[in-house]
Amino acid sequence: MRVSCLQENLSKGLGIVGRAVATRTTLPITNHVLISTEDSRLKLSATNLEVAISCWIGAQIEEEGEIAVPAGLLTDFVVSLPSDTISMSVATGEQLMEIQCGKSEAHVSGQKAEEFPPIPKIGKGINTKVEAGILANAIRQVVFAAATDDSRPVLTGAYALFSEKKLTLVAADGFRLAVYELALTTAVKEEVGIIIPSRSLRELERLLKDQQEPVEITINTQKSQILFRLKNKEPKKDIELVSQLIQGTFPDYNQLIPKSHNTRATIDVQAFLRVVRSASVFARDGSGIVRLVMVPKGKSSPSKIEVSARAEEIGDNETIIEAEIEGEEAKIAFNSKYLMDVFSVLEGQKVLLEVETPSSPGVFRAVEEESWIQVVMPMFVQW
Repeated sequence: MRVSCLQENLSKGLGIVGRAVATRTTLPITNHVLISTEDSRLKLSATNLEVAISCWIGAQIEEEGEIAVPAGLLTDFVVSLPSDTISMSVATGEQLMEIQCGKSEAHVSGQKAEEFPPIPKIGKGINTKVEAGILANAIRQVVFAAATDDSRPVLTGAYALFSEKKLTLVAADGFRLAVYELALTTAVKEEVGIIIPSRSLRELERLLKDQQEPVEITINTQKSQILFRLKNKEPKKDIELVSQLIQGTFPDYNQLIPKSHNTRATIDVQAFLRVVRSASVFARDGSGIVRLVMVPKGKSSPSKIEVSARAEEIGDNETIIEAEIEGEEAKIAFNSKYLMDVFSVLEGQKVLLEVETPSSPGVFRAVEEESWIQVVMPMFVQW
């Protein structure tokens, strides 16, 4: 193999696929990145066996070939090089890569490409497309609610329901639920529900930050893998992320959403987030409990929400914020982290908080986005 490319392009490509490199593994080859030539471009691939990322970058191909080299070593070295043309070569039958850039030269020992785990190729299956920005926003507002422990594997992922021209993303961990509906630009031929690992979706969200073109999605016929294909015309850089899917049955999330409420508050996102952050300082030593008292408008007093937190032998905090309250006076307590998680993913919006009783779940709905809903279980406290 004999190729050359710009240091900037190679550095970015290694940074992209590096997110899929295994960090703790019993299979050392997954600590490597596979470098190969394909369609007159340089292809970089990495996998941790759950997710695989491939990236194609522009390069001058003088002689085709492939080799697997340690990802961390190569990435650190390439980043340290000047912004110039990098030449890489591997002699036929050898597993030693020679790298040259300006006056710098290095030799990196690699392994045969045949020893690298095969990157899944998904051909036929269920195909659709979605706008990159819309998908990134949906992932950000849902995936944080997924479970982080493996006691119930299906809850460590997000349920994705593809139906005609709509995609519904759902995540839950037993204490909270997040639901977001978004439009597909291409309708699916059949309805399908799958569970995508939350780690895969987080990596996809990072890749979508610079994406301009719609994202192509393919689910294989066995419903065991999903492919996200990102293509950009300028600069011409293609990325593919393939993830294994979680097998199992996701809970019926519709049954977890309360259908009625006695009190509804319209809350300013930024103002409420600041108040909750202040309360969380005291909530840390009080089991993370933040109390909310929603008081409707009186004859001589405006409607308000009293936000408080206290910790024995430490102190307490109380802040009153203005809010539009409909219905009865209500009390409810939440874990401060869950409240901050919900409000941190929103930008400059107003949110509706619906409450029925202190022991029933609180429902958060975005005023400007009917497709977004969050359900948070309450904390049981002595009022």
